[in-house]
Amino acid sequence: MTTSAFNSGTGRRKTAVARVRLLPGEGEIVINGRSLVEHFGAAIDEAEIRLPFRVTNTDGRYNAMIKVEGGGVTGQAGAVRHGIARALLELDPEGHRLQLRQAGLLTRDPRMNERKKYGLKRARKAPQYTKR
Repeated sequence: MTTSAFNSGTGRRKTAVARVRLLPGEGEIVINGRSLVEHFGAAIDEAEIRLPFRVTNTDGRYNAMIKVEGGGVTGQAGAVRHGIARALLELDPEGHRLQLRQAGLLTRDPRMNERKKYGLKRARKAPQYTKR
């Protein structure tokens, strides 16, 4: 069986989906053809996205090529972090699983936006009750 030149992982958060490819390199992260700072700006802390690398002591060893779509800024950042963690797990399952699990990086965050119901203004906000 041939080994691929990269390891991949899919991360999800809210409605965002990130497809991550890890290649041997010097630690550069490219999201949708742009650098990490260009894509997220000051809205997201760079350390939050690099957390899986720091937990597994692989910071600066791999370049990450990421395609992310859907959701907003925080959802995309969470999806990228989840995808990097899954790709690192594919790289070394026995060595990285415990560290990533203890840091809570392998669990997909199930919190989603609740849908709006008919007859209500938002998901749960009802129109004001009038007695007369």
